[in-house]
Amino acid sequence: MIEMIEVRNVELEDAKCLVDIYRPYVEGTAITFDYTVPSIHEFEEKISTIIQKYPFLVAEKEGKILGYAYAGDFYPKEAYKWTAEITIYLDSESRGNGVGEKLYSALELELLNRGICHLTSCIAYPDEGSVSFHEKRGFRQVAHFEKVGYKFDRWWDVVWYQKDIKSVDNPNL
Repeated sequence: MIEMIEVRNVELEDAKCLVDIYRPYVEGTAITFDYTVPSIHEFEEKISTIIQKYPFLVAEKEGKILGYAYAGDFYPKEAYKWTAEITIYLDSESRGNGVGEKLYSALELELLNRGICHLTSCIAYPDEGSVSFHEKRGFRQVAHFEKVGYKFDRWWDVVWYQKDIKSVDNPNL
């Protein structure tokens, strides 16, 4: 049941499990354009870097991590500090049963509380599952780049989705 799923902040000790969740995406899909699976040490460094500025959350049930979601810079310039790019990965058994919804809801709330106004997500296209998931959550497509990623001996398009979570004329207020 979805109610039994806990969402919590990531810990460095989670890195091995997160690499195991990420591995099938790297090795078998174009959902990520990484060609090689990061080492546990590389993933620990990624976690350490992200949590300095943004939330990095995991969903777990009875001590088993089912997936993770985190935010990062949309673009590393001061004028973009109210916009974040978000990312989610779930283990294969956790897709389609509400884990992603729970993770993204917690991530969006955390980002809203930190003053973020706009969320973006970059999706390899076609990936109807990711597109549908984001559209159900209120994201809208704002860009489509053709043949910009090359993996598995073919070119892939990329679409960018955006969601406004806070509407303000002056985000400094």
